[in-house]
Amino acid sequence: MAYSKFNVFHWHIVDDPSFPYQSRTFPDLSSKGAFHPMTHIYTQSDVRRVISYARLRGIRVLPEFDSPGHTKSWGKGQSDLLTPCFRGGTPSGTFGPVNPALPSTYQFMARLFKEVSSVFPDSYIHLGGDEVDFSCWRSNPDVRAFMQKMGFGGDFTKLEAFYMENIVNITSALNKTSIVWQDVFDYHERIPKDTVLHIWKGVPASYKAELSRITKAGMRVLLAAPWYINHISYGQDWRNYYTVQPQNFSGTEEQKKLVIGGEVCMWGEYVDATNLTPRLWPRASAAAERLWSDEKQTSSVDKAFPRLQDFRCKLLRRGIQAEPLYVGHCRHEYQGV
Repeated sequence: MAYSKFNVFHWHIVDDPSFPYQSRTFPDLSSKGAFHPMTHIYTQSDVRRVISYARLRGIRVLPEFDSPGHTKSWGKGQSDLLTPCFRGGTPSGTFGPVNPALPSTYQFMARLFKEVSSVFPDSYIHLGGDEVDFSCWRSNPDVRAFMQKMGFGGDFTKLEAFYMENIVNITSALNKTSIVWQDVFDYHERIPKDTVLHIWKGVPASYKAELSRITKAGMRVLLAAPWYINHISYGQDWRNYYTVQPQNFSGTEEQKKLVIGGEVCMWGEYVDATNLTPRLWPRASAAAERLWSDEKQTSSVDKAFPRLQDFRCKLLRRGIQAEPLYVGHCRHEYQGV
């Protein structure tokens, strides 16, 4: 990351399959929710080491504890946190997103985020808020009764808005600025003006429209949609990452200043330590040059190609197994012959 001038490591540290973060306050979250309670966890000292290693390379560590969706693993170590799903009039034995109707949910989240905010020193924290499946909430009579009491009717986006507003308020009270996925804005949630919205959905036309909408509302934005490089395809897909123009959307100059950065995402469904490095590099470096460079001076993909090829060879010399951009070789491979 440092070689490519990436300066923030967004650590999506927990998700549906596993809760590897070892919490001091709630040790059961990892002891019951991780793949394995001893070998497949991030201990407090592991986290400190990552933060320190990153800091020495000029990289901030931004943790993401995504909720209310993407939380199946949380329920194993924290009872009554997830919503029990119903089939007919009886519980089906399965669980859905975090239960937004219980006061105990917010008490738990306040204690968890108090710990997280002391472990991770960065002033920002990512709260997720994406891809919430409403079907379980809809099936649960207690959740539906809570919605009637709150005057939400049958609009589950209002219920999610209520939940996310509460979580953002918890982190604001801890002096952290929240980052949330774009879904939170799309559901018209009342969140502080300093919250950063993270765009992940869509083809260029739709993410450009979203950039216009969010910046028009005066909110700051991070753009990730064009750089989901866990999506792989045959050929030189880095060219697509290089030609993105993050500020090419309809809006004023003031709006364009609200686009504070971009992010390359490598989601882990099909990636682990065996293939992470070659899948990430040098494809991510093309996005890095786009984000750090003046667009007018670096608009040519053909001129970028030899630079990126040379950089890939540098990475190999430094022991990083970066994959090739195309057929060819590196000069250092036959030095001394």
